[in-house]
Amino acid sequence: MIRPTATGVRLTIRLAPKASRDQVQGPHGDALKIAITAPPVEGKANAHLIKFLAKRLGVAKGAVTIASGELSRDKVVDVAGITEADARARLLGG
Repeated sequence: MIRPTATGVRLTIRLAPKASRDQVQGPHGDALKIAITAPPVEGKANAHLIKFLAKRLGVAKGAVTIASGELSRDKVVDVAGITEADARARLLGG
């Protein structure tokens, strides 16, 4: 779900596009389920996910990259410049 890397953290995400609002819904198996309002069309969901995570984690959008799963609901996202503890607190703690 949230693992430390040399530069920050790696998130395993299960994405739910076209939701009524943007929110972290919590653990979903080995992943973190995140709902976003954007549709999964022409990269809109990915761009929205990056913007949502950057704002929620307090990092620049450029610090958030999709490592795998660009065309899937199951994604691996790298976030630079944040510790595992901070990421857990900001995503799961409120």
